[in-house]
Amino acid sequence: MIVVMRIFAVTLDCSDPHGLARFYQGLLGGSIATTNDIFTALTVDEWLRVDFQHVDGYRQPAWPDPQRPAQTHLDLVVEDLDEGERLATALGARKADHQPGGGRFRVFIDPEGHPFCLATPAASRIE
Repeated sequence: MIVVMRIFAVTLDCSDPHGLARFYQGLLGGSIATTNDIFTALTVDEWLRVDFQHVDGYRQPAWPDPQRPAQTHLDLVVEDLDEGERLATALGARKADHQPGGGRFRVFIDPEGHPFCLATPAASRIE
């Protein structure tokens, strides 16, 4: 028997679930599906949800420092990297100092310290 699975949610640890959900809602759109003191879910489309959970004593990743690794990051496709950068930084992200992507993608740090990448459509395809 073949079991087929699909991802339905990605969960990010953080200190402020609702605040980080609002940041990603500004980038991705969608709607806040549920929220409480320790958890917020952002429904992006019918197939994907990004969840944010409070962790006591949360320590931000220090990408690319291996002593405090990111462990998980999001890759977001955008038609125009410059426009994507303007939106991300206006919402509170900062551009990472280390930029290994050349012109294909850019690395940013969200308000809770998680790295995420904005990628061109070409960079998002696996060929």
